[in-house]
Amino acid sequence: MQRALAPMPEIDEEALTDRSLFALDYVAPPPQLQPWITTLYWFRCDEREIHDTQPAATGHLMVFLRGRGTIAFGQRCDRSSRVSLLAPSGVAAPFDVEGPFHCVGAALSPLGWAGLTGLHAGKWADRLLDGGEVLGADAATWGDSLARRYADGADGVMLCGKVAQFIARRLAPVPPRHVGLMQAVAAWLGSSLDPPFEELERQANYSSRQLQRLVERYFGQTPMGLKRKFRALRVAALLDRPELDQGQLAELAAGFYDQSHMIREIRHFTGRTPGRLAAEDGSILKALLHARNYIEVKPNIAPLPEGLAQGKAPSG
Repeated sequence: MQRALAPMPEIDEEALTDRSLFALDYVAPPPQLQPWITTLYWFRCDEREIHDTQPAATGHLMVFLRGRGTIAFGQRCDRSSRVSLLAPSGVAAPFDVEGPFHCVGAALSPLGWAGLTGLHAGKWADRLLDGGEVLGADAATWGDSLARRYADGADGVMLCGKVAQFIARRLAPVPPRHVGLMQAVAAWLGSSLDPPFEELERQANYSSRQLQRLVERYFGQTPMGLKRKFRALRVAALLDRPELDQGQLAELAAGFYDQSHMIREIRHFTGRTPGRLAAEDGSILKALLHARNYIEVKPNIAPLPEGLAQGKAPSG
């Protein structure tokens, strides 16, 4: 049975952080860590209060160098720790931070989440976890040392390298056949915005029941839930590309029952309707939804189908 998605929380649509008030730098992980880390990043915003939205996401390891905050998944509200683990999520989540807010972190592939935490992604989905409780007290001590170095003037890009080293030291092996399944799921998601489940069954060489169970274990959702999530996120990212013509926009909408279905799905996974996203000049949410995350980031959990990645409409 498919795990129920968390209810969509109420989000104050006037409260998001203006793009001029924050900086977000992406740092490529070392090549040997790319199967586990999709990207490293350094974020900073010096506002006293930061209100924005985290779209549905993969797992993250974050070190809060300055600031502390909360994030709401439905009725549940989790508080940040020095070292925090954002579990794979299936709903947009509003967050509030007492700034200034500076952090470094790593976006983890499903393999990275499994290798670093050992946690069942489905059982822990839609949570912000204390990294010290999951990874051990020495993880919290390590996070404090990074915060001290940052306060003494250390560069955030350099600290991203420290995050990568920390992850590398703690990775546990994952069964090779399960690694192959993760690769098959990524290829399946990348084949279309609306790929048929039967195609994944053919590629993965697992029974339907095993496939449902293992995909939820590593990705946090069942295959159909995962397809819904990345269909909405990728369409939301693509709708902002000015080079798409009306025919291509119609192709993006073809995976939904109708326009109202598309609006509901995008709002569930991003916290915004398509019209609201288009009207915003910038926010943390908008930066996180940029199409680069489905084109340039390697490896990609849900790459854009080739035609769309090149700015062309898919053929089918």
